[in-house]
Amino acid sequence: MKTDDLREAYLEFFASKGCVRKPSDVLAPNDPTVLFTPAGMNQFKREFMGLGDPGFKRATTCQKCIRTGDIENVGKTPRHMTFFEMLGNFSFGDYFKREAIHWAWEFLVDTLKIDPKRLTFTVYLDDDEAFDIWHKEIGVPTDRITRMGEDDNFWPAGAPTQGPNGVCGPCSEIFYHGDGIEEVEIWNLVFTQYNRVGPGQLEPLPNKNIDTGMGLERAAAALQGVRSNFEIDVFAPIVDAAADVLGVDYAQARDTLDGVRIRRASDHARAITFCLHENIRPGPEKQGYVVRRLLRRAVLDAYQMGRREPFLYTLAPVVAESMRRGYPELVDSVPRVQHIIRDEEERFLRNLENGMRLLNDTFRKTKAAGSDVIAGAAAFDLLSTYGIPVEVTESLAADQNLRVDMPGVEAARTKFSAVSRGTTEAADVFATGPLDTLKEAYHKGSEFLGYTSTEAPATVIGILEQGQLAQSAEASQGGPPIVLVLDRTPFYGESGGQVGDVGTIRGDGFAFHVEDTKKDNDFFLHLGRVVEGKVAVGGHVTATVDVDRRQAIRRAHSATHLLHYALHKHLGKHAQQAGSKVEPDRLRFDFANPEAVGKERLEAIEKTVNALVMTGSAVSWTLMPIAEAKTLGAMALFGEKYPEIVRVVQMGDFSRELCGGTHLDNVGQVGFFKVVGEESVAAGTRRITALTGQAALDLVRQEEDVLAQLSATLRVPASQVPDRVAALLDEIKTLKKQASQRKPDAGDKTSADDLLAAARSAGDATVVIAAVENATADELRVLIDGLRRKRENGLAVLLMTAAEGKVQLVAGFSRDLVDKGQHAGNWLKKVAPVVGGGGGGRPELAQAGGKNPDQIPAALEQAWIVIQENLGG
Repeated sequence: MKTDDLREAYLEFFASKGCVRKPSDVLAPNDPTVLFTPAGMNQFKREFMGLGDPGFKRATTCQKCIRTGDIENVGKTPRHMTFFEMLGNFSFGDYFKREAIHWAWEFLVDTLKIDPKRLTFTVYLDDDEAFDIWHKEIGVPTDRITRMGEDDNFWPAGAPTQGPNGVCGPCSEIFYHGDGIEEVEIWNLVFTQYNRVGPGQLEPLPNKNIDTGMGLERAAAALQGVRSNFEIDVFAPIVDAAADVLGVDYAQARDTLDGVRIRRASDHARAITFCLHENIRPGPEKQGYVVRRLLRRAVLDAYQMGRREPFLYTLAPVVAESMRRGYPELVDSVPRVQHIIRDEEERFLRNLENGMRLLNDTFRKTKAAGSDVIAGAAAFDLLSTYGIPVEVTESLAADQNLRVDMPGVEAARTKFSAVSRGTTEAADVFATGPLDTLKEAYHKGSEFLGYTSTEAPATVIGILEQGQLAQSAEASQGGPPIVLVLDRTPFYGESGGQVGDVGTIRGDGFAFHVEDTKKDNDFFLHLGRVVEGKVAVGGHVTATVDVDRRQAIRRAHSATHLLHYALHKHLGKHAQQAGSKVEPDRLRFDFANPEAVGKERLEAIEKTVNALVMTGSAVSWTLMPIAEAKTLGAMALFGEKYPEIVRVVQMGDFSRELCGGTHLDNVGQVGFFKVVGEESVAAGTRRITALTGQAALDLVRQEEDVLAQLSATLRVPASQVPDRVAALLDEIKTLKKQASQRKPDAGDKTSADDLLAAARSAGDATVVIAAVENATADELRVLIDGLRRKRENGLAVLLMTAAEGKVQLVAGFSRDLVDKGQHAGNWLKKVAPVVGGGGGGRPELAQAGGKNPDQIPAALEQAWIVIQENLGG
């Protein structure tokens, strides 16, 4: 059975059992307890806790998952993968153990036609109920059912004795036995029926749940009769492509180290492609750190196989094609994904050369120190800075009879753990807060009225003060803001890049100033302060949004949709949205593009947006199933999780996007669109910042005022200001060049007579030591020649000057002093170091340089001390 057929067969089977077919959650959910989505149950945590829609009791999904706990085993074992698909069926207080087991058997034996003799089962040690269902009701022989302990057949593993406290339960695993291949666990049925309150203390839950998981790739490998997940129909093409680009015959290399490397690169290419499709980019922390680590590991594997050029990016189209049936949206992301991967590969390859040199240098230093242990901090630094995995350092070190201090590595890794790892404690998975308590009474959260109104009556259903539910709140000076929760509200809560509304909430005897609005757990949270009176839960209020600010936000948000259209028109379909920020009459829009947009294209984009504004086209929105919206071609933000019923915003006949933000009635209300900046925010991602409406007009007015002032100052028409400024700059440049070449006026020069007038005596000699301003070294030599003509005998001269942060020194003696043993070069050798320099020359004339002009006074003093010693005071 093909992998795509297996996926569809599973989902259709459980849909026939009354399970609602739900889409996969995103890979990086808005969930602080996990880094990536690790299992199908994660998106249903609220339902498992009894906080979801009471009418929603059954679900089935195929969940995209990433797990990094066993990342080092990828490619080495037949089953370990970073990215995989998890088939699941779930019950929230509805069907339980009997149905879960019967349906699992029915699907495997009746739908998939698996020979029952190829299946074995495990149950928890004392779960007689599950054992009896398998044996007495299904008819499985007892020798094909194994009882296992809490470390193997309980979720979380070891929970009864080791904890943590919280929801838990036994499980039953199903194994497939193929011909000539190891047995493989293909399905795990988890029966969450207890609440652990202490060691060995398991209290039955009032509502028992079902959480099952079937690894799609594992099951496909079993059904296709291949020995590993890497050989199934959707994965083999990626492996073949990796081997081909690396120049290796995979059939011959399969059981070698190169085979491991090829499988690992294939796995990582698939995981990276899906991550980048959802805008999870390589970076220094959290999910980005993992993506970068996967990419670098694959590049390093190729490097060790002799590859010195990027290769991983070539696998992205193969991944998209292999996964097309399940995830057709991948294809449109391929150009963007390839660009990001290649850019990361090129940068890492540059670093890798340095890293390998540092690694070899580390080996050399370790041996030189008489040690055979590589410091753990050094090994981890090679990983964190250069991407060289610790096990690679270990392997290469072993080749030179060295070993790595692994405890030291772990100590260094601990400091880095918050960056590379998310919270994984099972107890946190089902953590609750004050809003969860509120959700028990208000399952649907707050009703949003802001699409059609900016003022509405409402009732206060919750007050949060310092993170706790309160019954009332009074006006007070200072302190942190509090939160009002209403049953219905016109206030938009920050989401989708659009900032939250501000305004006022008034009731009988009180006023509340809303400083911001957030959205959490289907509730709209009005953050602010009581400015008058006292507000209490149950109070009837009138909620009023700041209308002018809301309108300015609507202008900016509608303009982002026009900008998105213009980007596609002028840059191409690859210019997909990668994030946005919408504020009053101001927006920033991030999008995929490998290079700067450029002035001409930026002007064309701005012109297109304003042309659309002038059409005055109507803006409308409709609620529809997400599948229908995608069929209509509505654009969606990749990596964003959308509900089954989505809001499609349409502008004229040119823009149709999934969007929950507030928009204008027609695009003409944008007024005016003005681009104010374009920049890079990451490799392959650009950002346009723009203004709309009043803010755009204000900017143009400011620029007009500046232009008018320049025009008046330069005394030319506004249209001639650029040419006049250019001419002035050319004139300034010419004048500066002339000034640098012009010698000081003769009246400003120091003359030989001036120097002789200030001369001193040492023994029988006349000594001239001076700093000369505005002189070159050549001019100092000319001065010395002039002095020697005026004093043919008994003359000692040392002159210095400073220019452009440097010092020039020139010294000379008359012939008679040279005959008596004086040496100008030796004199400078004792003086030049004072100004940070050195030099030398002939006995009668020598030159030196220095770099500390501020030490010239000290050098002059040193010159006098030296000549006194030589000639006598």
